[in-house]
Amino acid sequence: MNILFPTSVEAALEALQVNPTARVMAGGTDLLVKRRAGSETPEIVVCLEKVADISCIEVQEDRIRIGAATTMSGLLDNTDIRERLPLLHRAAEVFASPLVRNMATIGGNICTASPAADTLPPLHVLGAEVEIYSSSGKRCIPISDFVVAPGRTSLASGELLGAVIVPVPQGRTIGYFEKVGKRKALAIAVVSLAALLRVERNVITEARLAWGSVGPTVVRCSDVESQLIGSAPTLETFRSVGESVRRAIHPICDVRASAEYRMEVAVNLLLRLAEQAADPTGIKVGF
Repeated sequence: MNILFPTSVEAALEALQVNPTARVMAGGTDLLVKRRAGSETPEIVVCLEKVADISCIEVQEDRIRIGAATTMSGLLDNTDIRERLPLLHRAAEVFASPLVRNMATIGGNICTASPAADTLPPLHVLGAEVEIYSSSGKRCIPISDFVVAPGRTSLASGELLGAVIVPVPQGRTIGYFEKVGKRKALAIAVVSLAALLRVERNVITEARLAWGSVGPTVVRCSDVESQLIGSAPTLETFRSVGESVRRAIHPICDVRASAEYRMEVAVNLLLRLAEQAADPTGIKVGF
């Protein structure tokens, strides 16, 4: 295996043009495991660890630009992420182990396009966009349009994920992220739920919900979100939309859980969200 180490975005794009079958690697926590197992055997790998332009975090007015090669530890250590994007900070906090977080990147977690990816549900409810580079320029698309199927993204040949642009929630919001796994640490999500609620005078005025690991990609349910608007954030309110959740998600059976179990957990996480929404100390954000 031949590994290339470009030191700029331009050099990385040139390497991809010259080697159209090359694989891109940032932290390598997914690709190297697959290579060791024999399921991925790329001849050429373009490693991004020396491309400084895509490993920094910048605050841009009401949004934060996160370089795709930013590690999970980098997210955890950044004050702006912790204070202004606590949903994403929480996802990084429960991601794998400290050793893996030191290597794994947000861009790698997105581009792996796993239904169980920890950062994807928070990025969906936050309305994130991805910044994609190519030799012809730059384009931005919503995160919801980027991951198209398990293991597949909308990246074209020769393109590179450069950054994630995340709007900072404005006003009084309640944030929630939880994932359920087979153990308390180093767990792949059996089901996860990210939520962002806006509550005014004890009435939900905006609701964004995104489930992970219950469909081929992250599942947003506009029917459930619209049903919540105009209601008080009570246990009864969230229990009342349970059947709509069951119709919206399509979990599978695998070695980690049955479809039936995933269905029950997905609905029950809404009830955990209700506990958070009812807590006056969590009116800004909490988990």
